Amino acid sequence: MNEDVRNIVLGVLATGVSASFGWLSRTYLWRRRLRRRQAFFGLPSGSECLLVVNRLAGNERGVHATDVSALLELSALIKDCGARPRIVQHDTARQGLGEIAEFCIGGPYSNRRMAAHLPNLLPGLTMNVEQEPREDRGLITVAGGTYRPEWGVSEYVVLARLTRGEGSRPVFLLCGQAAVTNQAAARHLARHHEELTHTYGPYGSFVLLLKVVNSQAYGPDVVELVADVTREARTAPAVEPAAT
Repeated sequence: MNEDVRNIVLGVLATGVSASFGWLSRTYLWRRRLRRRQAFFGLPSGSECLLVVNRLAGNERGVHATDVSALLELSALIKDCGARPRIVQHDTARQGLGEIAEFCIGGPYSNRRMAAHLPNLLPGLTMNVEQEPREDRGLITVAGGTYRPEWGVSEYVVLARLTRGEGSRPVFLLCGQAAVTNQAAARHLARHHEELTHTYGPYGSFVLLLKVVNSQAYGPDVVELVADVTREARTAPAVEPAAT
């Protein structure tokens, strides 16, 4: 009888130890993933970040409904990091670079802060801000290529993570040719941030050109990677010597 009791006690202890190790292992892995996610987004627990949005055309206060969806995608990521977002309109943002993490949404034609970021952070990439001709609106030029939108069929968006200075907080740019492409970039970031962390490291910079396929039918869900243009976009074009 005593032998049976001892076996039962040992079995219970072994089960408890095994469960404890399993719980500790899962907790360690969860915390490790959380730390890497927080490092990638520059969002330690309790921190704050900027969500910089444009304004709906013809509306002093409104935001495009699709850009609101992009904000929701990003807000979920921020919440998962234990941080809190602060939403600001593009023409009221007066924050320097690297002080806190920033997500800037929208093309330079509707977002003044994006218009400042592109030449400052990505001197080798341009986006056409002219309204006419319509087929060239939002035309992206980078790495010797031009990417013209075919509305509702194929549109492009730049997704970038950039830093200024050692240890500074990152700036994420979601710079698309249409509102649906901004949401597509936010969704791509939410779905693939672990892969991006693995590829570029938790503190690395990247500039990706993405194509949104048939947004008229699929919305922001079907996205293709066109090219990694990190080096080209961050390198200022050579200045030709003036003729004498």
